[in-house]
Amino acid sequence: MQNQNIDSIASKAFASSYHTPVLFHETMEYLNIQPNGIYVDATFGGGGHSKGILAQLGPAGRLIAFDQDADAKNNLPDDPRLLFVPENFKYLQRFLRLHQITQVDGVLADLGVSSHQFDEGTRGFSTRYDGPFDMRMDQRSNTTAAQVVENYSEAELHKMFEQYGEVTNSKTLAKHIATQRKHVKLNTVQDFKTFIAPVVKGNPNKYWAQVFQAIRIIVNEEMEVLKEFLTQLPLVIKPGGRAVIITFHSIEDRLVKNAFRVSQEEEKDAHPFLSTEREVFWKIITKKPVMASEKEMNQNNRSRSAKLRAAERL
Repeated sequence: MQNQNIDSIASKAFASSYHTPVLFHETMEYLNIQPNGIYVDATFGGGGHSKGILAQLGPAGRLIAFDQDADAKNNLPDDPRLLFVPENFKYLQRFLRLHQITQVDGVLADLGVSSHQFDEGTRGFSTRYDGPFDMRMDQRSNTTAAQVVENYSEAELHKMFEQYGEVTNSKTLAKHIATQRKHVKLNTVQDFKTFIAPVVKGNPNKYWAQVFQAIRIIVNEEMEVLKEFLTQLPLVIKPGGRAVIITFHSIEDRLVKNAFRVSQEEEKDAHPFLSTEREVFWKIITKKPVMASEKEMNQNNRSRSAKLRAAERL
């Protein structure tokens, strides 16, 4: 890695109240940034990681940054090497082609929700503030948190809370919502918290966080988007290029791990008489997920669940 001035690069990247980039030093290391390369920050957010990439690019280098959240535009630096795409990163390949880019040297995706989104009550992501029960990262999309809770079947609600929130009494919660929702209108975060208060179990703050996480994942189709994104990476990253992905949920991490995994041995074990082999796209750089240091966890509580995986395109 180019180690020059990495601390000063980090200080510039962290100079934002919008969002503190997690695993910053590790991300810069595993991207292995080449001065004349073309890189993608698939989740621009507060621009912290992007600033780190730009600081290591030369005059001929380029950075393409994606973000579907309109608020992210406010963080764009005035840099001619940066191209901003105000779209979901599931459209990665489409918009690279639109700008006559066939392959890039590296792609970064930080799948966490930005601090700004949690701290802005009007977005509905946080359990701490009242505001519209919304949770849409892209305000142009149609489905809100309220609509999910109002329209999902009891079985769908159960699966959502169990799978994406690991809510201990997910079945009870789903039944309560399905049987009682016709009596209430869920316009605000406080409306919803009051509505589910009778079935809250254990630490209320933890419980609400798990419930809100599950709903947010569904509202923004986060797992489906990630799957689409992962299938495009081998097509857009050139041989020797890197993919670095930071996840915050066990299902996300498993999807990334499986996308990077060399799966030929598994397939031979499962189908010993079949000679077909899948093409191997990746050399795994991180044998185990990279976690935040104790120091970073103490400085930024939201880094505690972060896991970084990196792979090199063969």
